[in-house]
Amino acid sequence: MSFFEILMLLCFGSAWPASIYKSFTSRDNSGKSLAFMIIIFTGYISGFFHKLFYNYDYVIWLYIFNACLVATDMALYYRNSKIVKPETV
Repeated sequence: MSFFEILMLLCFGSAWPASIYKSFTSRDNSGKSLAFMIIIFTGYISGFFHKLFYNYDYVIWLYIFNACLVATDMALYYRNSKIVKPETV
């Protein structure tokens, strides 16, 4: 278990609640990138599997928690996409 790995996951994870709150209350996707969220989600899932298969310790729960936060923001992205219909020209 690495102190620096824990610190990294806590720092990255601390930004997601604010992003989720913004997505939920604004009902808009401005400033959001689905591709970015998918890349971050893939990274957390990769970290989870690394911990699961090669270096199991309690840090695995931070990967799970952060992946759940990103998944929540992605779900809100899809919800907001359906709420805000693009204007047709």
